[in-house]
Amino acid sequence: MFVDDDLFAQEVRQIFGRAWLLVGHESQIPDPEDFIQSKMGTDSVIVTRTRQDKVVVLLNSCRHRGMKVCRVDEGKARAFTCPYHGWTYSTDEERVSRPGELSGVPGFNVHYEGRLDKGEWGLKAARVQVYKGTIWATWDEHAPSLEAYLGGMLRWLDSALDHRNGDSGGSTLLVGVQKFRVRCNWKFPATNFVGDASHAVTHNSANMIKLNPSGKDGRRDERAPGHAAFGWPDLGHGGLGFLPRPEEEFPRPDTFQQFPAASNYLRDMAREHLRKRAGGIHYQGKGTIFPNMSFHEDQPRTLVVHHPISATETEMWRYYLIDADAPDEVKDIFRHYYMTYSGPGGMTEQDDIENWESATRQSLGGMGRDLPFNYAQGLGESEPCDLMPGAVWCGRTITEQNQLIWLKRWQEFMEGRSWDQLMHRVEVEDDAAFPLKRHAAGAK
Repeated sequence: MFVDDDLFAQEVRQIFGRAWLLVGHESQIPDPEDFIQSKMGTDSVIVTRTRQDKVVVLLNSCRHRGMKVCRVDEGKARAFTCPYHGWTYSTDEERVSRPGELSGVPGFNVHYEGRLDKGEWGLKAARVQVYKGTIWATWDEHAPSLEAYLGGMLRWLDSALDHRNGDSGGSTLLVGVQKFRVRCNWKFPATNFVGDASHAVTHNSANMIKLNPSGKDGRRDERAPGHAAFGWPDLGHGGLGFLPRPEEEFPRPDTFQQFPAASNYLRDMAREHLRKRAGGIHYQGKGTIFPNMSFHEDQPRTLVVHHPISATETEMWRYYLIDADAPDEVKDIFRHYYMTYSGPGGMTEQDDIENWESATRQSLGGMGRDLPFNYAQGLGESEPCDLMPGAVWCGRTITEQNQLIWLKRWQEFMEGRSWDQLMHRVEVEDDAAFPLKRHAAGAK
């Protein structure tokens, strides 16, 4: 499943043709007529804000012969003209009935005798939802809402998107998007970030050089105690984080102590957060949203999309987040740390890339491709989490429950299940593919 071309072609249609996918951030298109070129699976798409201030996502493929109508990463336009035969598509709803409709055809009256139905031959549009600045899209008109698709994982995503002072949203992209290609199957990074804590051995070099922004051992600042693995078996999402708890009980060790401006800023924001949310519930987690979007809420504070190119190649897009109103000095400190940590020049991600490329390469072998992988770590140690409906948790981080959850969802999509079947909640206790911890009194 990690190297087969036929399975990959099936994934493109049955997973990436149906799931909700992250395509960008509103801060990339702040003004009317701004656009970026993004990806949905193996398809290029145009993400644009219309003159009427509506965010739309359009397939970047001319309806005449399939040529790209947009060939730059970003810019400003109210219409896109195909360089092959000149068909033009407008996003201005004063000129067309819907954004992306065909508005101009050379020789319309002569060669088509005015009979070409322009409304029928517009650019294909995706369904779009914007959540706290992030832009999501799906090709499937029958897909559930984004909120239903994310389920309880939405609160964890909030911990990356919300302002450090506790305000809802308030984050923006730090500079641009880091894009780099890796010779690996897209599922390796997706199932790594879903909650693989046991691979920490691979980062010993980054730990030894004290990448830690406080100058201590390790590549991150010390975390609060109580880190555990959480997953949503009915949705395929999972990650590592903390049980929800009242805000005043959540310990916050000082961070970025080598950089007083950043350390003081985070300390001030934490106090403000405590004041605003006192007695409330605090979520903090990182992980993977099925199928191919992962995030870290803190160090680094980042979103990453694993765009499939082929069965053995993936294009990684890293988005770094920052409070929009943070001081410039603080933004620069975070920028340096994040780029030292992640991306093709990042000490930590270079380790990951080597693992994913090697695993893909070895799985291509005549003998290697026939051997099964082992996902038994922590099997049977998970139990329902009463504080997070729909989730199960393992009171430790060394487990492969989340890989099993992700793979279970992969199989359900690949079987071509309807959305009614995909969103129907199944009692995990009765799912033989995901056994729960058993107690003396029976199933927890």
